[in-house]
Amino acid sequence: MKETNIEMQTIDSKYIQQHLANERTYLAWVRTCITIIGVGFLITNLHFTTLANKIIIGDFLAKIIGLGSIFVGIISLVLTTISYFTKGNDINQQTFKYSKLLVIFLSISLILIFFVFTAYYLFVWGLIGK
Repeated sequence: MKETNIEMQTIDSKYIQQHLANERTYLAWVRTCITIIGVGFLITNLHFTTLANKIIIGDFLAKIIGLGSIFVGIISLVLTTISYFTKGNDINQQTFKYSKLLVIFLSISLILIFFVFTAYYLFVWGLIGK
């Protein structure tokens, strides 16, 4: 008895394009997480290696930016990994749920980091606090 291609298809192979798109999206999120962590390290490193006159509040804010970036990067990576596997199942079941939690978390977290980053520059460059 000759088997046809339709009989040999798995659920995953039936939706190859969608699974590949899901994987590309996951890898883009991974790159984003690495970038967020890298920016935190960069800011902290630049602060502690190039700033001649140390300002206590600047030191504190640089540490917050660094730790905040690491925290946001790690949590984002965990959420995007969960989202990747959830979407894989959703593709096979022909349902779609967009990533509300991940987008909201990342947006709010980055806004908070940007506010701290703004405060850092305002204090370090002497625009406020003197």
